[in-house]
Amino acid sequence: MPSLLVVAAISISVVTTSFISGILGMAGGMILMGILLALMPVPAAMMLHGVAQLASNGWRAWLWRRDVNWRVFRGFAFGAVGVLAIFGLVQIAVSKPVAYLLLGTTPFIGSLLPNDLKPNVDRAWQPLICGITCISIQLLAGISGPLLDVFFIQSQMDRRGVVATKAIGQAFGHILKIFYFGVLLSTAQDVIEWWLAGACVALAMLGTTLSRRVLETMTDANFRSWTRRTVMAIGTCYLITGLWLLC
Repeated sequence: MPSLLVVAAISISVVTTSFISGILGMAGGMILMGILLALMPVPAAMMLHGVAQLASNGWRAWLWRRDVNWRVFRGFAFGAVGVLAIFGLVQIAVSKPVAYLLLGTTPFIGSLLPNDLKPNVDRAWQPLICGITCISIQLLAGISGPLLDVFFIQSQMDRRGVVATKAIGQAFGHILKIFYFGVLLSTAQDVIEWWLAGACVALAMLGTTLSRRVLETMTDANFRSWTRRTVMAIGTCYLITGLWLLC
C-alpha cells in the first residue's frame, strides 16, 4: 500500500496535470507519466496513468463532444487496434530509463521533419498512420501526446476541434494501454490499489472541468504557441532524466 505522502503527491499531480491537459489538449499526461515513474514501478505507473488519463481525456471528450472530428477518430482507432494486436503477440515492456528517453524524444520528432513531410490528419490515410505510430509509442513510453500533436499542428481544425478529437483518441489509446498492461502482461496485475485508481478518476475529472473556462478565453494562436513551448520544455527534462538514469 502506498504511503500517505505518495498518495498526496499522486492526487495533487492528477488534478494539476488534468487541468493542464484540459487547456492544451496534452502535456499534462506527459508530466503525470514522469511523476508516476518516479514514484512507482513501470507497470504500476502505466496502469495508474492509464486510469487517470482515461478519466481526464474521456471527460474532456464528452465536454467538447460536438467538436470531435469523427473521420479522424475512426482512422486513428483502426490503426490503434492493429498495433494492440501486434503488441499482444510480442508483449514488450521497457525499463525506466528507456521510458524517460522515449518520453523526452517524442516532442522533437515533428520539429526535425521538413514542413512538406510533417504529418497532417486532414490528409487521407494520415489518421490511420497517426493511430499506428502514436499507440506504438504509448504502449512503450506510456504517453503519445507530443507525437499526436505533430499530426494535428498542421491541421485546419480550431483549438476546440483539436482538443476534442485528441481527447477521444487519447481516451481510446488509454483503454488499450490498460488492457495491455492489466490483462496481456501478467506482471502488471494487482500492482495498483483500486481505491487509488477510483480517486484518480474523480480528481482527473475535477481538473478537466476547471480547465474549460480557461480554454474558452484563449486564442488559437496562443493555444498552439503555449503547446509547443510546454512540450519542448518537458521533453528536455525527460531526456536529461533518462540519460542520468543510464549513467
